Amino acid sequence: MSSIHSNSASSLLTDPFLQFPTTSSVKVVWFTEFPGVNHKIIYGHNLDKTVIAQTTELSRTREDEQSKVKGDYSETTRRTIWRHEGEITGLNQGEKIPYKVISIIDDNQIESNIFSLTPSPKTEIPLKILLTSDHQLKPMVAANLQKVVETIGEVDAIFFAGDLVNIPDRASEWFDDQDGGAFFPCLQGLANYTIENEETKTVYHGGQLIQSAPLFPTIGNHEVMGRWSENKRLSQQFVDAIPREVAQNIYLEKVDNLNPDQYPDIEKNWIINNSFNTDTYEEIFSFPQTESNNSHYYAVTFGDIRLVVLQITNIWRSPRLENNVKGRYQESEKDLENPENWGYGQHIFKPIKKGSEQYQWLENELKSEAFKQAKYKIIMFHHPPHTLGDNIVPPYTDPIQNITHDNDGNITKIRYEYPKKNDYIIRDLMPLLETAKVNLVFYGHSHLWNRFISPNGINFLESSNVGNSYGAHLGDNKRPIPPDYSPLNYVEIGDPNGLKPIIPNIAPLKDENNNPLPYIASNDITVFSILDTEKGTVSSYYFDTRQPNSNVIKFDEFTI
Repeated sequence: MSSIHSNSASSLLTDPFLQFPTTSSVKVVWFTEFPGVNHKIIYGHNLDKTVIAQTTELSRTREDEQSKVKGDYSETTRRTIWRHEGEITGLNQGEKIPYKVISIIDDNQIESNIFSLTPSPKTEIPLKILLTSDHQLKPMVAANLQKVVETIGEVDAIFFAGDLVNIPDRASEWFDDQDGGAFFPCLQGLANYTIENEETKTVYHGGQLIQSAPLFPTIGNHEVMGRWSENKRLSQQFVDAIPREVAQNIYLEKVDNLNPDQYPDIEKNWIINNSFNTDTYEEIFSFPQTESNNSHYYAVTFGDIRLVVLQITNIWRSPRLENNVKGRYQESEKDLENPENWGYGQHIFKPIKKGSEQYQWLENELKSEAFKQAKYKIIMFHHPPHTLGDNIVPPYTDPIQNITHDNDGNITKIRYEYPKKNDYIIRDLMPLLETAKVNLVFYGHSHLWNRFISPNGINFLESSNVGNSYGAHLGDNKRPIPPDYSPLNYVEIGDPNGLKPIIPNIAPLKDENNNPLPYIASNDITVFSILDTEKGTVSSYYFDTRQPNSNVIKFDEFTI
């Protein structure tokens, strides 16, 4: 019997899940709300082997008045969560081993169910990989993942292109949000999310996936928290991110009071706390432990796949232009004379432009034997290089700040421009990927399904209409652009970077005139995609949640 019941000192907070297998090992991770003792993994065909787990406490997980969880969180309050990780070694490729985890508190032994683990697969072993992104506790996620299991059965891994939750420091979004659709429950078949239509009311439980299949995550904009506060709402802290160099300048102005003895750790922590951080994301997941790999970008071999994960994401700002909006294109009128309240436009968190640390790392990875010898070369990141969605505009480049003053020197307007010629993804990244003969670029962010093919044969897939959608920009549905901004830099419809979307080749949805649509953007129809390494195909499926007894439909398939 499962022991997963949230907010209880006598239960596990999550089932165990798998992280970053090698050819002879795999990591097992789980969470509790108590420190406990003797956390361990029992494994082997007779469950006769034991590995002791290492326990750490998450440092930034909190709840606030907007949390949907038991307890008094009328004020922003620390929530103590403990993470347990053990590594199973000495495994043989291709062999599935039973395992379970045990935590002990007050002489009570709390056990998970028995699941299976396996190391990284050999080459030429057929694999089925779930390609997903942008869960964010959205309404259709539990249904989506339940249908993955019902349709495909067990998958061998999950490639997750970012935006796992909404507010990364809000613990309940990961573990036990009371609407029933938190991150881990959905991916472990423990969700309890109800979708109610006019005639039906259906409870979905997600899919039992990551207990036996490793999850490879990506940093999206929703993995990044802004400036730290002891008392502000977490949603306010989330959007209150500013560039590192701005925080550095503020620090230098105040250094005599903040750090008179010039301690490096105090300086580093102050700048992080007063700009942005990905600490909770980094503390929840494991990452490859090599000199070149880190939590922000990494590369792994998994069977016939070389997966390269990049951090390509920027803060999301509103496109609205009302005077009080701190947005993509402007600062709020009320903050013009208060630089510490500026948002600095849609700024980038980690550079990918030519010459940056991440760019140089990627150059070396694309030249590596592990990459060149892989049958399938897959690049995963969050921000779209090609999409019909909204979030590709403005171009992916550093905002250029323009400040207007009146005759008395007062600031009257602050605006931001993003020259399309400086789009780092198109200008700097894509030439590398084209030369390296990448098979598939997988990404998310715009909450729809669409795909593209470049002239030299690179496949681009955005399969992020998992839980909800914000629409596709074709026809009369134009992206919101300032009226006096050049249409050369800010494209209102279609893919701004010039590719034509591919119409699904099996069962496309159709518009009111019965014309096939080159996308799925729906708040009722949920989509998932599966990479099959045996066939070399990516197949996409949809399920209409308005018809809970309907079949899952395969609507598109292409070869990589």
